[in-house]
Amino acid sequence: CQCVNAESYHMQLFCSKLCPSTFTRPSTMFTFAVLDDFLRDNVECGTSGRNYYNKLHQMTSSVFPHLVAVVWQWWVLKLLKWSGFHDKTHWSTEGDLVLFCVACPQPGINVSPMADLDHWKYTRTLVMDGNFKAEHMHERCPDDQVWLMDGCSFMVANPQYQEYLKATPHIMEKSTCNNHKAISQAIMSWGKLNFTGVGAMACAWHGCFYPHSVVDFQKGER
Repeated sequence: CQCVNAESYHMQLFCSKLCPSTFTRPSTMFTFAVLDDFLRDNVECGTSGRNYYNKLHQMTSSVFPHLVAVVWQWWVLKLLKWSGFHDKTHWSTEGDLVLFCVACPQPGINVSPMADLDHWKYTRTLVMDGNFKAEHMHERCPDDQVWLMDGCSFMVANPQYQEYLKATPHIMEKSTCNNHKAISQAIMSWGKLNFTGVGAMACAWHGCFYPHSVVDFQKGER
């Protein structure tokens, strides 16, 4: 629509249930249905973006455009909608786009603000654990990376986390073993990795992750 009072081009596409691949000069669109279908496949079946793309490639044509980057934009838009936010300017605190454990006591949500929170039945029990298989290699073009929701989900905000790492002294533990292969091989692989794993905090009773609590390990358990 080219009318004077018409919505912007990308908003007109959204009203038609089409998600543009870019918001400045869109020329490629994806239907809401295919993006929602990928999210379901990714969550329930563990389908990667590349495998889902190959499936669409076989079902449609060999010139099917790549949808991985658009999917992450679509995921952020869905989170904004579910959380009641219009855009990024209205985010107030870290972890606003995700939910904590609905069964744990939360004042103002499932517990009266007037309740005695010192009572034992309102106690939260949290656990911390790490996954050292979630490794991340150094990026070829780190300046090309775009943070869509830095600090507004389960991962901590990157700028504050980097400031914390710089201000926190790290004492290197010296192994008492002489030429231990497992330790030496692990140290050798650190140079190729940007992150050596992730650490998270979760509800001990129900296993739900705590918003804005997941961090990247730098070297081993650091």
